Amino acid sequence: MTRATKAFFHFALLILFSASQLSAQQSSSRTTASFNKGWKFYLGDDDSARNNDYNDSSWRNLNLPHDWSIELAFDSTSPTGNGGGALRGGIGWYRKTFTVPVSSKNKKMFVDFDGVYCNSEVFINGHSLGIRPNGYISFRYELTPYLNYGDEKNVIAVKVNNSPQPNSRWYSGSGIYRNVWLVTVNNVFVDHWGTYVTTPRATDQLAEVVVYTKIKNATDADTSVTLKTTLYDASAQPILATTPDVVTVSANGAKVKAKRFLFGFPHLWSVDNPYLYKAVTQIISNGKVVDEYATNFGVRYFNFDSAKGFSLNGKPMKIFGVCDHHDLGCLGTAINTRALERQLEILKGMGINGIRTSHNPPAPELLDLADKMGFIVMDEAFDMWKRKKTTYDYHLYWDEWHKKDLEDQVLRDRNHPSILIWSIGNEIPEQWAGKDGKDTSGRSIAKELAGIIHALDTTRPITSALDHPDPNNEIYKSGALDLVGFNYHQWDYKTFPEKFPGKKFIATETTSALQTRGHYDMPSDSIRRWPEQWDKPLIHANTDFTCSAYDNCSAPWGSTHEETMKELLKYDFASGIFIWTGFDYIGEPTPYPWPARSSYFGIVDLAGFPKDAYYLYQSVCTEKTVLHIFPHWNWKEGDSVDVWAYYNHADTVELFLNGESLGKRKKEGEDLHVMWRVKYAPGTIKAISTKDGKQVAAKEIKTAGKPAKIILHADRSNIKADGNDLSFVTVKIEDAQGNLVPDADNLVKFTAKGAGSVIATDNGSETSMESFKAKEHTAFNGLCLAVIQSKDKPGVIQLTATAEGLTAANIVITTK
Repeated sequence: MTRATKAFFHFALLILFSASQLSAQQSSSRTTASFNKGWKFYLGDDDSARNNDYNDSSWRNLNLPHDWSIELAFDSTSPTGNGGGALRGGIGWYRKTFTVPVSSKNKKMFVDFDGVYCNSEVFINGHSLGIRPNGYISFRYELTPYLNYGDEKNVIAVKVNNSPQPNSRWYSGSGIYRNVWLVTVNNVFVDHWGTYVTTPRATDQLAEVVVYTKIKNATDADTSVTLKTTLYDASAQPILATTPDVVTVSANGAKVKAKRFLFGFPHLWSVDNPYLYKAVTQIISNGKVVDEYATNFGVRYFNFDSAKGFSLNGKPMKIFGVCDHHDLGCLGTAINTRALERQLEILKGMGINGIRTSHNPPAPELLDLADKMGFIVMDEAFDMWKRKKTTYDYHLYWDEWHKKDLEDQVLRDRNHPSILIWSIGNEIPEQWAGKDGKDTSGRSIAKELAGIIHALDTTRPITSALDHPDPNNEIYKSGALDLVGFNYHQWDYKTFPEKFPGKKFIATETTSALQTRGHYDMPSDSIRRWPEQWDKPLIHANTDFTCSAYDNCSAPWGSTHEETMKELLKYDFASGIFIWTGFDYIGEPTPYPWPARSSYFGIVDLAGFPKDAYYLYQSVCTEKTVLHIFPHWNWKEGDSVDVWAYYNHADTVELFLNGESLGKRKKEGEDLHVMWRVKYAPGTIKAISTKDGKQVAAKEIKTAGKPAKIILHADRSNIKADGNDLSFVTVKIEDAQGNLVPDADNLVKFTAKGAGSVIATDNGSETSMESFKAKEHTAFNGLCLAVIQSKDKPGVIQLTATAEGLTAANIVITTK
């Protein structure tokens, strides 16, 4: 397209936009207000709490989101088992008293729950609005018929029943752990999740955007309204608007209207430039805007190819993804946008560009952040279908709820440009035909689920995470999968084109390497599979319940990080991987029993501190110059110590001990690290990487002395004074010369004064029995964490950390 043509094209669009403007008087339309503050909570069961006249004065006051299980003590007798984090569930009740202004009397009012774990029942003024078993799905109830107006009070009560255990294979949390919203609309409005934005054509030259809007008429008469949709760019400037349409909606009915846009030279959404547009839909009646609904979207095109793998906007790339559960470490499952953003920032820093929502619909905030930060999302629906994995899991509710839950997930999530894949299940037992070989339900259910998705969205491929990836797999035989999802089986990647001719490959789950941050077992070139087989007892493991951070330990079904990464990089058809897992998570502490209570699988530990494998990925998946050497340099005189280096942008790495060269190493063939076997002597090890004889990077580690002082570092020293924002403060135990003491386990006590408080602490240990809610915590291998939350008024937070025998530390965090 020539410059003249381009200029004319933009001029034409501008004229079209100007001509489409409608003079409409703004009036009171939709309001969406946070409904999180001012709740009462009781851990226990009292069915009379549904009634308005119930006396809840003795109940605890709190704000949502809230996870009550994270507040409890670790318990070896918990029915959740240590697979569920050894934290109990139970039954809890929430109540909130509120008033509704008389001005809302002729409007519709809804309460939206982003997620309640689990088996929730909601009451308004004593009336049951419904039960929702699924703890991960978002849902809405209408309040209007039961409301009181003016000064007369309303009471909403929520019963949460997480008592039947076990119902999850990992830590689920308990309670109203996601956000709650109060939505007020006029009687003609855009329905819940009522827009659908598609981009049938998307190139760097031209974008075609179609916006489907579902208009709801809650009156008893047919009603005609005017529908107008305007597109805005990322700087909130209007770029195009439709010609207003008059739409007639039948009494107490709904109608879907589609509007098509064409515009030139769009900004394409990508992992490096996650550009977002916004569609603003207005419903206008008698010259007044009676509803306004905003939908963020992106313009991008992508392809999975059976031979060439994955491309985004025409550019070939590998998906370097991770699987993550929904807990936020020491904060439990209670959603906090900043905590989630921090996790994604850490992952982005090592080159991760994909997230699999293992194994359930995620919090809406995760998808919003993925859109804004540039992550490719595999949005997963189920961990089981009709066949159970645990006694009280979702299989009990499958027949009644799976269709509704999947429809709601797709309706809620389908406008997110970050979502490129739908997953209908993880390691579903219906993969197998059963002991008699006659159960083929995996085929019929997979077809049904794919049909449910395709009825609502046809723009994304569907997969299922198969831990039996074989042509005889019942789910694969359904023909419902657009992508063949491999869980593990990295040794079979090479035969994929032969076994699955013409099919498209994605590694839905990989690795399951086991690592304890800062712990090293030698010899490092000896790989440990713990346990030997998944159904065998664990023997010959470490008695202190650690796993080596050398990347030489994994679960028997998995691999080390390097083993799978090497396989991925060999094959063009391999679209990408989702590593198990990005972060350690509470529960499932394979390979260990109690008192282990959180996982070892993460590339990053539970507190957010990277393990050494983090830098392997950084060296492969980013353009950052990387030189990372390990382990620490505190050993016994004469020990044989393996020193590893992850590096890139260099030909060789040379290692020095106390100034004496121990030789140069370079990666050979498929190698992703180099190693020296060194006879230990105290002092300094130093590595220098070079390319064409010129130094690229240098790193050194010194032998640390005794613990002498505390060092504090806040990830952000300025946070919002909104009562929600967080600062994550890393605590380091150093010697007098400023070296991290690699085995320091000092008890650190925290005091916060002013405009914030300490809300959680952690150290990343998988076996610590210390409460996450305590204002003190021992260090683990030299590190611990304090999480500071702002209050709702601006000011200064003064955090002090003390430990017996150490120089104390202070830090100031400002809230605005």
